[in-house]
Amino acid sequence: QVQLVESGGGLVQAGGSLRLSCEVSERSSTYDYAVAWFRQTPGKEREFVAVLNWNDRYTLDSVKGRFTISKDNVKNAVYLQMNSLKPEDTAVYYCAATPLFSSSFDYIRATSYVYWGQGTQVTVSS
Repeated sequence: QVQLVESGGGLVQAGGSLRLSCEVSERSSTYDYAVAWFRQTPGKEREFVAVLNWNDRYTLDSVKGRFTISKDNVKNAVYLQMNSLKPEDTAVYYCAATPLFSSSFDYIRATSYVYWGQGTQVTVSS
């Protein structure tokens, strides 16, 4: 059973930065799982933000150049560095994991992921 715990959310002004952390439980490893970040606003479906599948990274076009996903295999953690934040980035951000996938995997679809964290709120004020 994989457990994911997010942290690092908060309130920030537009143009500011936050770094979200996703800690993967001890019985699992960032070597074995692809870990993604999704976000969700009220009344909308969860939106893919970025995924790290072994050493391959895929990022939502609208956040490219501003958001970076990375991992620390020693700490069993995956991070989402968010720079130049905009009010439209306001959402609950979720960490998700699934076993490492092949090229045919639909990594954008939330239902493709098996494990989820509880979410962390990010609010960007204008």
